[in-house]
Amino acid sequence: MLLRHINYFLAVAEHQSFTRAAQVLHVSQPALSQQIRQLEAHLGATLFDRSGRSIRLTDAGVVYLDYARRTLQGLEEGKRAIHDVADLRRGLLRIAVTPTFTSWLIGPLLAAFYQRYPDINVSIREMSQERIEEQLCAGELDAGIGFEGTYTQETDAQVLLKEKLVLVVGSGHPLAGHACLPLEVLDALPLVLLSTEFATRGQIDRCCWQNGLSPRVVMEANSVNAVVEIIRCAPLATLLPAAIARENKPLTGIALEPPLLERTAVILQHRDSYQSAAARAFIQLALQWATLSAPYPS
Repeated sequence: MLLRHINYFLAVAEHQSFTRAAQVLHVSQPALSQQIRQLEAHLGATLFDRSGRSIRLTDAGVVYLDYARRTLQGLEEGKRAIHDVADLRRGLLRIAVTPTFTSWLIGPLLAAFYQRYPDINVSIREMSQERIEEQLCAGELDAGIGFEGTYTQETDAQVLLKEKLVLVVGSGHPLAGHACLPLEVLDALPLVLLSTEFATRGQIDRCCWQNGLSPRVVMEANSVNAVVEIIRCAPLATLLPAAIARENKPLTGIALEPPLLERTAVILQHRDSYQSAAARAFIQLALQWATLSAPYPS
């Protein structure tokens, strides 16, 4: 059964005449009658009483009329919904980020997105980059934010911004008054670091080893917020993006010279997946926002 059959049925029911309905539909009466017979055969019921001088709905036709109208109305609403999605008046955005971005990047970025597109429902998750790529491949995410590196063949990456790790201390730390320190300060320095399940921790350990440094890791945490709260209260230091220190006063971010670790944040997508209007808008906004905020996460 086609939408045409429903439209033809509704026209005949409205005008109670095959002749007038055919004129309105701009089809021949025999063609219209044939389409109605096909619909009746498909339904296994007679919809019109043709015995009198005028056409009347049968009991089956009366029942079917309500469903036909609701079907047509639903299809029209669906058509409008498609336009609403394209115009970003509704929709769903599913994104994921690696943990360090949760503490400084995703808040202002999603605030800017909400200001522009308040009717889009957003689902934000925090997970490892490996898991992000898995869920992109499975169609469970629209986009992810992670780090430049080696990806699966199905993953596309666009550069978002450059990020630099700095030494972060609380106001009571002996090093709090410094703006820049030599990299060697890390040697034997008591640190609170993210646990080894974080990609950031693996990168820090690798860079320290490459530079012949042996910082003293006295505490580990599996949460960026936990690390921040510990150094806020204790005379310990950590290594985090400079933006996290800026967002968590009175913490101080101290540049290291030469830098221990500079890395590139990227937007990840599955190469062959359908890209919704909401996903396209988010990616465009993220790239614009990163350009305008370039000094912020340096």
